[in-house]
Amino acid sequence: MGHRLSKIYTRTGDAGTTGLGDGSRTGKDSARVHALGEVDELNTVIGLLLCEPLPGDLGAALFEIQHDLFDLGGELSIPGSQLLHAGAVPRLEQLIDQYNESLPPLKEFILPGGNRASAVCQLARAVCRRAERAIVTAAQAGEVSDAVLRYVNRLSDLLFVLCRVLARADGGREVMWDRSRFKTAGDPPA
Repeated sequence: MGHRLSKIYTRTGDAGTTGLGDGSRTGKDSARVHALGEVDELNTVIGLLLCEPLPGDLGAALFEIQHDLFDLGGELSIPGSQLLHAGAVPRLEQLIDQYNESLPPLKEFILPGGNRASAVCQLARAVCRRAERAIVTAAQAGEVSDAVLRYVNRLSDLLFVLCRVLARADGGREVMWDRSRFKTAGDPPA
């Protein structure tokens, strides 16, 4: 492994640039750095979710996802590299199928909530979608592997399924959007 962080401040970013993993420098406002920041925030929210009581082996799956996201961030930091494990996307698909199997069909939109773990998972899902948009922008400006794009897309799907699972954990329920509230209150607000 390369250098360890023994000195936290270097002053090299004071002019608004930051170093990438390949040694090059780029603006802190570049599309690539923006995507890196979004992935970092996503990993942080998943860490927050891991602080909640979680059913079964969900904690282990999320811990593995945190490692994937660190690898994914490495790919963004080192243009042209491929650090995300080839089996990462199929593993997410397997988790989606596994957790979705026991859920009833969805007949209405779900509102964030139900319980704290589900709400934190909804936050992670929303941040994941934002990270995906930032990665798409970065891909238009330079090299981002298709695997990275597929991974964040599948991860947002998995997080949605996990929101449903967590809302129903311990006898809880999902909070559904109530479209009928307009029928009793008149027309929807303009």
